[in-house]
Amino acid sequence: MIFEHFTTGGCQSYLVGCEQSCAAALIDPEAGQVDRYLAAAARDGLRIHYLIDTHTHADHFSASRVLAQRLGVPVVMHRESPARKVDLRVDDGEMVVVGNLRLQCLYTPGHTRDSMCLVADDRVFTGDTLLIGATGRTDLPTGDPEALYESLFGRVTKLDPALLVYPAHEYKGRSHTTIGRELAENPRLQQRDKAAFVAMMNNLNLTMPVHITEALRTNVSGGRTVSQLLAEAAASVPFMSLVQLNARVAEGLGDLVLLDVRERDAYEAGHVPGARLLPRGQLELRVDQELPDPTQRILTCCDFGRISTLAAATLRDLGYTRAVALDGGMKAWREAGYPLRTGPSP
Repeated sequence: MIFEHFTTGGCQSYLVGCEQSCAAALIDPEAGQVDRYLAAAARDGLRIHYLIDTHTHADHFSASRVLAQRLGVPVVMHRESPARKVDLRVDDGEMVVVGNLRLQCLYTPGHTRDSMCLVADDRVFTGDTLLIGATGRTDLPTGDPEALYESLFGRVTKLDPALLVYPAHEYKGRSHTTIGRELAENPRLQQRDKAAFVAMMNNLNLTMPVHITEALRTNVSGGRTVSQLLAEAAASVPFMSLVQLNARVAEGLGDLVLLDVRERDAYEAGHVPGARLLPRGQLELRVDQELPDPTQRILTCCDFGRISTLAAATLRDLGYTRAVALDGGMKAWREAGYPLRTGPSP
């Protein structure tokens, strides 16, 4: 088996490949590591055939759909998954064949209704069902502490104690554990009474994941994250530096239209001299009136450089092919000590 382990913060993902056929599967890929996964597969001479999510993630963004579109391969999840864009739904005991490797689905609901583990040769990928020294939480949507108890004590802990355990999350820098070690040392697995285990899980009082709403929305619907929208916009527009803009301001903007896309109160509190106000929310509705010449060079700016990047990308989509965005935004402009004007738009 060709095996590579990727860590993104606390998120863990895995590339497993067959040496003989060069076929591979990617397990629990994270959206920020797409290029890293592809580079690793290319380096190892592997072709990714399957993208597998062990469950619907609520605390980070899955890369499965993006990679599926890029590679033309199926997304695999348990049949209980609420995700709309799943190409291959598997059931308990079924296998995903990756060359000479066999990834066997072990249905383990509890953390979520669609949670599963994947058993492969000498290891098991446990998703968020069993973690190192802990278990998945059960207070997120479709979580069920009673189901988790049955999954852990009726299924996972009955596997070979020597099996290596690779979870989908680990926050203390550990790479793996074993079934036997978790049985002996995991505090949550010492609570063998079902009622006591359920009570323990119901009283963990954990904080909610920061991006839970966005993560569930995108992972279930297959839609894009805000970060993806920003990355796509940034890839489609060039940028102007603060230094260059400051030089243009000193010389006079000339034929450069500087468009401040913030709201009026932010603009009037302080803007680049010569900037015109056109809030991002009104851009499409007012663009023809405010910018009648699509051949003009237009520079967009906002507080942090994000909204202005989206605005410049929109302008380019509308035919303003010389639209660019300010790199850094007004926050960086102020911190650099560059000139500001206050008051209404000229």
